Amino acid sequence: MCAQRHGPSGDLTARAVIRDEALRLFARHGPEAVSLRSVAAAAAVSPGLVIHHFGSRAGLREAVDAHVAGVFDDLFSAMATADWQEATVGASIAEAVIRALPPDSPVPGYLRRLLLAADSAGRALFARWYAMTEQALHQMSAARVLRPAADPPMRAAFLMVNDMAVLLLREQIATVLGVDPLSAAGVARWTDVVIDVYRDGIFRLEEES
Repeated sequence: MCAQRHGPSGDLTARAVIRDEALRLFARHGPEAVSLRSVAAAAAVSPGLVIHHFGSRAGLREAVDAHVAGVFDDLFSAMATADWQEATVGASIAEAVIRALPPDSPVPGYLRRLLLAADSAGRALFARWYAMTEQALHQMSAARVLRPAADPPMRAAFLMVNDMAVLLLREQIATVLGVDPLSAAGVARWTDVVIDVYRDGIFRLEEES
């Protein structure tokens, strides 16, 4: 999702490079800790050009947030047309996000910061994710892939929190498992367990004891 540095130069290309370098730095250090000067240095442009394109640090933050929201819009649009008869569809929105991004994308790191933040961008992202989870579960229930729920909103929130854990606790999971859960191997293992738990559960039934 990051802009490439090759090709003809121009305002749009320069703007995208600045935005993507800001995203990378925001994901690593947090938006409040990143100055316009450091973004300019990373993008190999002058601070004045950053101001020219974004007006201020707040404007740059808004552009980065809009870009990340666009990643989700594209993902959710694709999921809206999914085959809900397929039991694996909707098992993990986090997995879909990771699979849609290049391995070195800073988006997962920035998503983590957004989701843990109490600002409007973080709340908006959380609300979008919850709405998509509700939609997925509703359509899967209608397709008779899922059992009916006594409390559909609470089930959606519960499954969403489990889904987000791989993003929010990436470093801790990697430490105890010895594999990055956002790597190809980690995502594959995580998804297998998610589907197994959601499909078969973890508790023994009386007749299995």
